[in-house]
Amino acid sequence: MKFKPKKLEDQVIVITGATSGIGLVTAREAAKRGAKVVLAARNEEALRNLADEINSSGGEATWADADVGNEEDVMKIAAEALSKFGTIDTWINNAGVSIYGKLEEVPLEDSKQLFETNFWGVVNGSLVAARNLKTTGGTIINIGSTLSDRAIPIQGMYSASKHAVKGFTDALRMELEAEDAPICVTLVKPGAIDTPYIDHAKSYLGVDPINPPPVYSPETAASVILRCAEHPVRDAFVGAGGKMISLLGKIAPRSTDLIMENTMIEMQKSDESNDRELESLYESNDSSLTERGGYPGHVAESSLYSKATMHPVITGTALAIGAGGLFYGLARTAKRVRSNNERASLRTSQEINRTSQGHNQ
Repeated sequence: MKFKPKKLEDQVIVITGATSGIGLVTAREAAKRGAKVVLAARNEEALRNLADEINSSGGEATWADADVGNEEDVMKIAAEALSKFGTIDTWINNAGVSIYGKLEEVPLEDSKQLFETNFWGVVNGSLVAARNLKTTGGTIINIGSTLSDRAIPIQGMYSASKHAVKGFTDALRMELEAEDAPICVTLVKPGAIDTPYIDHAKSYLGVDPINPPPVYSPETAASVILRCAEHPVRDAFVGAGGKMISLLGKIAPRSTDLIMENTMIEMQKSDESNDRELESLYESNDSSLTERGGYPGHVAESSLYSKATMHPVITGTALAIGAGGLFYGLARTAKRVRSNNERASLRTSQEINRTSQGHNQ
């Protein structure tokens, strides 16, 4: 069934993980643009303050404190949306946590808890959303990661959870399309984003973790997410850095492994002490409504790549130019290889002739 999303200002949007980072920026921007927002997170104080902020500024917001790993809590989010606004148009599964440390050093209890939020939270949110959207139509946006495509050392379990999110999202999309449901399913894959993600992560590094560059602003991620709410696509990267890593991993997986092994472990370690008072693996300890993480290096405030890929005409032109450049490069390489082979063959033939003449003498 063909489905045409409403304009953003006419939508009711559910956002999990709405009280910090990408979720917070997305919620504020959506409300600013006229959408009705349903805020979900574990921290009741932060939710209440954010809803008050939005409502007092002329927006419309309601909230539900929820642990997305708990299906009953997720059903409570949907019930609040329907009770307050009567419908749901877009459901954004954004809640996530992370762990830094070698896989052999991270307790299994921690790893299982990470999956409760990162994977089962997406499963619960997607299935509850799908049940509600089948009659009215709508969009499910799952926040994956660059690490949905390419794992990274010392964030192994986070990488595994985001791979699982990608697999689940792809399967759900196909199943809904096969039954002709009026639901669009999108996977958004951010690269490194300057959010409190690092502060909220569990760490076994002995020092504070740090994002490897390039690092993008949460506004960059929010703009891609909200664009998908109005103009759904199958998947979308936030930032060219993530796309490049994903592409490199597919073209040259072993070389990418070696690059990761030799650079990414140390690049994710800062010189700061391991102060983890805001860790939120098991419970939220931060009600500050913080968007940024204070990354000390350059933060890209926008991404030309992301803007291009979200606009079909520009994307088509960019792909055509890129494909032309690729084929030109391959053609030149093939010509150079043929030329080298011909010269090598000629040298071999000359050597054989000289050797043969020597024997005849």
